[in-house]
Amino acid sequence: MPEAVSRPTLEAVATRAGVSRATVSRVVNGGYGVRAPLAERVRRAVAELGYVPNQAARSLVTKRHDAVAVVIAEPEARVFTDPFFALQLRGISKELTAHDNQLVLLLTEGRDDHTRVARYLAGGHVDGALVFSLHLDDPLPGLIHDAGVPTVFGGRPGWRDRTGTPVYVDTDNRGGARTAVRHLAGLGRTRIAHITGALDQTSAVDRLDGYRDVMAETAEGGGDPSLVVESDFTPAGGERAMRELLDRRPDVDAVFAANDLTALGALRVLRERGRRVPEDVAVVGFDDMLPLAEQSDPPLTTVRQDIERMGRLMARLLLRGPSALRGASAGDGDGDPGPESASGPGDASGPGDVSGPGDVSGPGDVSGPGDACLRGDTSAPGDASGPDDTASAARTPGPGVILPTTLVRRASA
Repeated sequence: MPEAVSRPTLEAVATRAGVSRATVSRVVNGGYGVRAPLAERVRRAVAELGYVPNQAARSLVTKRHDAVAVVIAEPEARVFTDPFFALQLRGISKELTAHDNQLVLLLTEGRDDHTRVARYLAGGHVDGALVFSLHLDDPLPGLIHDAGVPTVFGGRPGWRDRTGTPVYVDTDNRGGARTAVRHLAGLGRTRIAHITGALDQTSAVDRLDGYRDVMAETAEGGGDPSLVVESDFTPAGGERAMRELLDRRPDVDAVFAANDLTALGALRVLRERGRRVPEDVAVVGFDDMLPLAEQSDPPLTTVRQDIERMGRLMARLLLRGPSALRGASAGDGDGDPGPESASGPGDASGPGDVSGPGDVSGPGDVSGPGDACLRGDTSAPGDASGPDDTASAARTPGPGVILPTTLVRRASA
């Protein structure tokens, strides 16, 4: 049998560096009180010997695991086929990697999974949790609250219970919807329909409300309810809803779809029924998921939300603690933070860790300002201020950040 390779020990590092074992432990575990020259000698010895800290022992000292749970309240079939989740996970992974944290993915198929996830979180395996795609009747917020784990939610919370006021990151869904529908109305379309998302999720409700806001401005009585069809954010749901809509209202001349996947399904049915896009029916989606929006037939006009940035900001707020919200209110630039800004959940660093707004770029004719994010803290959802919905963000009570949206004009509208 081959001999086991001995791993360098803490004592070996101490000997190489010419310091005490306690000094090595403080440097390796990120503690303070070690003079810079000594700390540098320890780090050099660690590199020379290839020392790898024992994570279990390190956790006993630091009370940290350098691991974050990402909980997606959707079944596997949805998570691994919807590009939205891939983009959000990519943003989360980039931020966690930059801070040397591991991502632990947890999915929920049903009630039994809720119990399993809550038990895992309560077991002290991770330093915090990032939770998104919640549904309004989901028990997870309460279970996670009971587990006592620092948590940031993706999406505006739809509950008000013993969990208090959760920290969250969301997109200005209502303002983005208003921008989309006003664009269609500005093209002279008068029979504008909406295919909703799953209405047990706040994003779908907010987009429906944004549609209704504009229809109330342009149509007596707030618009025709026969022009609204409920769907579920999927291509198949978009196809089903578009068929129902055309059977019910063959005179429809524009469609605002709750997301790009729904819009793709609607485009297929319009093509099957011989309707030209945009000549007969103009179509606008929501998300701007590339390359889907560019490669659709025709290329899709859509409302852009920065999904990857949402994921990065969720992770950033969790790692840096609630004070990071002050910096996030001015923007959350995507520059990779240096190692000195890495900290554990609750170890809040200064607000300057989050940089200023970035520039909107990419294909298509993008309207609206650069990416800035606002903290939601004063008014009801959808009460956007400013002259242009793309220039402002809906605000909600509590410690949340809402990122703005922009309209990307392509051939479908």
